[in-house]
Amino acid sequence: MGRGTPGWGRPHPHPTRVPPGAAPSRSGRLGAVTTRGDRPAPAPPPVKGRGRFGATLWKEVAHLLSNLPVCLLSFVYVTVTVAAGAALSVTVVGLPLLAAGLAGARLVGRLERARARVLLGVRVEEPGRPPRRPGGGVSGAVWASLRDAVAWRAVLYGFVRLPWGVLTFAVTLVALAVPWPALPYLARTMADVDRAMVRGLLGPSDGLERRVAELESGRGVVVDAAAADLRRIERDLHDGAQARLVALAMALGLAKEKAAEDPGAAARMVEEAHGEVKLALRELRDLARGIHPAVLTDRGLDAALSAVASRCTVPVTVTVDLPERPARATEGIAYFTVSELLQNVSKHARARRAAVDVRRSGDRLLIRVTDDGCGGADPSGGTGLAGLAERLGAVDGRLVVDSPPNGPTTVTAELPWRT
Repeated sequence: MGRGTPGWGRPHPHPTRVPPGAAPSRSGRLGAVTTRGDRPAPAPPPVKGRGRFGATLWKEVAHLLSNLPVCLLSFVYVTVTVAAGAALSVTVVGLPLLAAGLAGARLVGRLERARARVLLGVRVEEPGRPPRRPGGGVSGAVWASLRDAVAWRAVLYGFVRLPWGVLTFAVTLVALAVPWPALPYLARTMADVDRAMVRGLLGPSDGLERRVAELESGRGVVVDAAAADLRRIERDLHDGAQARLVALAMALGLAKEKAAEDPGAAARMVEEAHGEVKLALRELRDLARGIHPAVLTDRGLDAALSAVASRCTVPVTVTVDLPERPARATEGIAYFTVSELLQNVSKHARARRAAVDVRRSGDRLLIRVTDDGCGGADPSGGTGLAGLAERLGAVDGRLVVDSPPNGPTTVTAELPWRT
């Protein structure tokens, strides 16, 4: 910078003294953040809606004034529906009417959560649907609605809100009609009570209730799966080994009749029966393997999954890295999960290779099955993956499917580790 530069060599019109030990800012002023030309930075604009009479206050006032009509309507609704349903519960239409009223109370709670979200800024998580057993029909829906804790809390909310709505409406209306400096504090206090009511009565069920609902739903899935397995075993025995053993008994009966008059023909028939016995034994071994393979009990998951992989139509790499054996029930579920996933690879994936990886992660058993096939597997399509996901969910596990079109496909199953 040369001599002719403006401001060069001239004293500052307002010199700044810096206390000893303090570092001046770039502008020479202690603790100042300055911009070009030694002008202080402008103060930030005030936040919209803050302050005693900002937009937040008027939203709270609107909520308090709307309490009376809303609470009156909800009180009338829950009183009429619950009273009518309870009075008619001894008749055929009583319980369905009460269940419908509770479903409507759920809707009232949803509307109240929306009103609190818009006017009070309260964001309450939407409660989940009441648990229902699949295939329960109308009676299952009625029973699920009658046991819905969220709906009953909405009914309680409708009852206790009417006197509170009358009080807040009257106090807020008087405070608006008469200029009262305490209006912001009064409105904020009453709005905080409203927020507490919404969170306490209209929020989702606590973790224990959700867990109980999940376990009840999972128990139904386990029972249905066990019944389906029993029907499958009965069908396999009837159509396979039983039919073959009946044919074997008939063949041996004919051979016995021919033994005296035609020993050669009888010998051939006995030889054929011997072959049928071998086939029947093979079918019984396959059936027993489908129930619970002996190799799994004797040698664990590594050997059992290697045997499953050897029967797959594509080469499969099996990696089992477990510090110890989990519980037998967990091993059995893991075995049948991998078996079903590899069957899907053989039937649908059109893959060239696949891999199975089993390891422990904390208190979970992780199973990952990958293939380089065509992809596009969708558990929501009602396929075997959906049933597998239900069975895993029933034992506190889960199934994650990543299968984009054209592959590759990765299916991850998680099971609780129990020893």
